[in-house]
Amino acid sequence: MTTPEIYRSFIPFYAVMVSLTAVPLILLSFRHANLREFWTLAASIIKFALVFLLLPGALAGRIAEFTFWEISPGIALTLKTDAFGVFFALIASGLWMLTSIYSIGYVRGLKEHKQTRYFACFAVCLSATIGIAFAANLLTFVFFYEILTIATYPLVIHKETRVAIQAGRKYLVYTLTAGVLLIAATAWTYRITGNLDFRAGGMFANASFSPSAITVLFILFLAGVGVKAAIMPLHSWLPAAMVAPTPVSALLHAVAVVKSGVFGVVRVVGFVFGPQLMRQFDLNTLLAIMAGATIILASLLAFRQDNLKQRLAYSTVGHLSYIVLGAALLSPASLIGGLLHIVNHATLKITLFFCAGAIYVRHHKEKISELDGIGRVMPWTMGAFTVGAVGLAGIPPINGFISKWQLGLGALQAGEILPLAVLVLSGLLNAGYFAPIIYRAFLKSPAVPYKHGEASPLMVIPIVMTGLFSLLLGLNPDLFFYFYRLAAQVSASILGGTGP
Repeated sequence: MTTPEIYRSFIPFYAVMVSLTAVPLILLSFRHANLREFWTLAASIIKFALVFLLLPGALAGRIAEFTFWEISPGIALTLKTDAFGVFFALIASGLWMLTSIYSIGYVRGLKEHKQTRYFACFAVCLSATIGIAFAANLLTFVFFYEILTIATYPLVIHKETRVAIQAGRKYLVYTLTAGVLLIAATAWTYRITGNLDFRAGGMFANASFSPSAITVLFILFLAGVGVKAAIMPLHSWLPAAMVAPTPVSALLHAVAVVKSGVFGVVRVVGFVFGPQLMRQFDLNTLLAIMAGATIILASLLAFRQDNLKQRLAYSTVGHLSYIVLGAALLSPASLIGGLLHIVNHATLKITLFFCAGAIYVRHHKEKISELDGIGRVMPWTMGAFTVGAVGLAGIPPINGFISKWQLGLGALQAGEILPLAVLVLSGLLNAGYFAPIIYRAFLKSPAVPYKHGEASPLMVIPIVMTGLFSLLLGLNPDLFFYFYRLAAQVSASILGGTGP
């Protein structure tokens, strides 16, 4: 592979800052709901447009760079738009647009309190997520990673009930502790290398380690990013955080927060340690065991949940570890499959959470046992739910099949049969815990007739769009945004060891 061309550009900076710029405008518009929502939508559209402008360069191997502040030689807050960063930023910014529309319908439908704080915190979270995506080094990554932690807290406790406050405390205990460990790992890395820049293939090419030292450093990194990635046993904050409003669950706990976690896992595996070091010290085996156990255990726990959002939460815990497993296998197809699952799980799971929110806003039902016949009065919503469920079970032609196929192929490329068995079993378990929901919705009659039909168009349109997008990406994974090509570029750079 050729060395990427790096050029200076303000676009990464603008992409991070646009939603931060919207925050004071949102706060000043607290008396004018329409104006407040306009700033939210405008910022989301501009952010996505700026990220999209970076796509041609990423496909061509050109990397935009912007430095906020150089603390000292070799230590700076710097943004770089490599293929992996653009890949993640595209899906995060794209889904924020739809979530912004959906959120308007949601907060209006429930007449939510403190809507201004809600939209302002959402904007900060998306700025932090794009900062994570474009972080050129560990220092910048940690900086935005911790901003995301703090900005998410008001959203988790939004309802301000006793349960919400408890969930928020649990979230902070887990994520702030993880942040401290990540800072320690970053400091140790700088002491070893004198550099914090991410490099495809790893940063430790000329370093020497004892097996115990490298294992401890890896565990520090894994704990630092593994909390947001919900790797068991670091996962329990995620189901607890489902007490948050459904749009928060949808974007932050199915896309931004948890995907920042698995994004971090891939950064650590491919751009900090690298394939050679991972294999030399069997770190990939440790990671694969944790991922495989999480996939199966989370799927089994999902069966026990009657609350719809709780079942979706445990499903998320399992599916995040598909991405971790793809990184651990370190084969070309497994890396492509893991990266594609960042996108595919995002579109599928956000669809399912959107559906759960629409059901709650329109019919105030949260339990699966209460959903008999709801598909007859909410056909668009439950039709999209079926698409999401089928996709997560890995059934074609929905996009979840593509990433699971690549992961299975990657397991064979790596000569590992057990991960393949885990993938097959988990697909059956996925079908097992989603099928009863679909059966109840369409084939059982309600005990009491429903008084209402679909939710407002502000909610139904985003639901249909994310469901349709999941289907289209299943038919052509390179449609619109070239996610497959970007994933292949990232996989080749990690395994080839060429990159900035």
